[in-house]
Amino acid sequence: MKEIVVASRNEGKVREIMEVLNGLPFKITCLSDYPHIPEVIEDAKTYRGNALKKAREVARATGKMAISDDSGLEVKALKGAPGIYSARFAGKGASEKAKNKKLFKMLENVPFARRQARYRCLIALVDEQGRELGVVQGICSGFIATEARGKNGFGFDPLFWLKRYGKTFGELPPEVKARISHRARAIKKLRLLLDRL
Repeated sequence: MKEIVVASRNEGKVREIMEVLNGLPFKITCLSDYPHIPEVIEDAKTYRGNALKKAREVARATGKMAISDDSGLEVKALKGAPGIYSARFAGKGASEKAKNKKLFKMLENVPFARRQARYRCLIALVDEQGRELGVVQGICSGFIATEARGKNGFGFDPLFWLKRYGKTFGELPPEVKARISHRARAIKKLRLLLDRL
């Protein structure tokens, strides 16, 4: 059975990817299974560039097919920020709470109607030599709530409010988020790509 390495140590991210890819004829592992591989520095200027860089470096280090995602939260009132800097815009190593607090501060005087936002996720798939096999994208649109709500998910999930459900990702059951999130949408496209392989 061929192995695919998810180029991440983020447990929430890895869990979401594994849930959607469950049942495919691939052994899915992640960077936690390869502790000797150092963190890949995300210094590209695009989600696509970061996703490909991480996947390629992990494929070359392991000799296995690899997938990597780069995702971010884009807030319209902030001209698309934090975007590709979502994971580190509050400073390197900042906690999720610190990131959420900074985002609230930046939107302090912005009325709810102008708090449109979207999560964007790009996932790159490369072969054992790091050659690109495909890049897929998923987007989920919503608003930034005026207070954190819910304990589910990770990152900005307690702030990301969806009109259709009247709830944040943090309040939604994980199985609902697993169907509708930006990452879920990208992973479903990835699954189709892997089916063709």
